[in-house]
Amino acid sequence: MTHQSPAQQMPLPVEAGRQMAQLRSVILLVEQMAGRVRSTDGDTLLEESARLSSAFGDARPVVQRRFEALVTETAAWAASGVEALLAHQDSPEPPRAAAAALAVELDRTLDDLSRLLRT
Repeated sequence: MTHQSPAQQMPLPVEAGRQMAQLRSVILLVEQMAGRVRSTDGDTLLEESARLSSAFGDARPVVQRRFEALVTETAAWAASGVEALLAHQDSPEPPRAAAAALAVELDRTLDDLSRLLRT
């Protein structure tokens, strides 16, 4: 009897672009909560998503796994941050500084993720 490890399911390249696009949307929401509005170009976001998907598909498996781990971790702490901001959004002093700090950190992390894929 031989033991075979279960086949590991590799994420699809399109998922990398979708995940980054979702996190970019979170940044826009958080910036809005901070009282700032960033002009967004939908075509630019689509191009970035396509570029990331392609780079992810071309990346070595170890880089793909690292990317997936980091994007999952980023999504988790971003969700926690947004949840905390929303809990205090209706307070007399909305947490604008905290929202701005979260937006900056998210932006920095997404740039790191893009560099991981060398895009």
